Amino acid sequence: MSRESLNDRWAGHVPPTPLEEYSKRYSDFFTMERRDGILEVRMHTDGGTYVHNWAAHNAWNRVWQDIGNDQENEVLILTGTGDRWFSGSPSKVWKKPLHEEGSEYIYQQLYDASKLVENFVSSLEIPTIAAINGPGVHTEFALLCDVTLAAEDADLMDPHFLAGTAPGDGLGLVLQALMGTKRAAYYVYTGQSIPAPKALELGLVNEVLARDALLERAWELAEAMMERPRFARRMTHAILARPWQKLISEDLGFHIAHQGLAMLGAKEARGIDAKVAQEAAERKAW
Repeated sequence: MSRESLNDRWAGHVPPTPLEEYSKRYSDFFTMERRDGILEVRMHTDGGTYVHNWAAHNAWNRVWQDIGNDQENEVLILTGTGDRWFSGSPSKVWKKPLHEEGSEYIYQQLYDASKLVENFVSSLEIPTIAAINGPGVHTEFALLCDVTLAAEDADLMDPHFLAGTAPGDGLGLVLQALMGTKRAAYYVYTGQSIPAPKALELGLVNEVLARDALLERAWELAEAMMERPRFARRMTHAILARPWQKLISEDLGFHIAHQGLAMLGAKEARGIDAKVAQEAAERKAW
């Protein structure tokens, strides 16, 4: 049965939200382009590099659902804008410490933190390709994709411990799974750079390319995937995503709860804010 015949064959069929509608809904955070079943989703802020904010943090868990519900999307390419994947100084994002916020705010933060990762691995039932276009934090989405490409200057460091909290929102969990417990512990505690060539060596990414060749390669891979039957694409993704689904289901809640506890208990700054600001200024990764 073709997708076009659903309205004729299934009385009362409720169609999913179309791309034209949800692309506008999330346009402050993502630019979307679809061609021949391949959907490119590019993070941005005002047309430039994405700068982290809580509105986007809240939108992420819903955008994955809308993309996943739209059966016109057959392959996803996720990337950033400009020469950085993701940016945002913690001192600017967090206007005040979490322990000074009300319970409703804290609840929403923890809810969004869990759902944006859970929905990425559960709602997207199509092959996924990430093109990390430069340094930046929150590369967990890129690493959770089936295939991950990286620009030559990409940096996959985890800044949480450097910023005075625990690495609980997904990146630390993904690093443990991909590089192993011992290596992940080292990179979490030190906040040391994981440049693209090292990420390739550690098995975090599949290819390292010049930035201007990155999206071309992502589309080349996506088009090759589209040459295979639809059932083959979806069932292959289901097999490849299964380990992530099990890991996220079993451990993400534990990680997020402990990061939340670390943040709620951090009532003494001990000069960490100044150090964080200095690190953010010196390193393009965050």
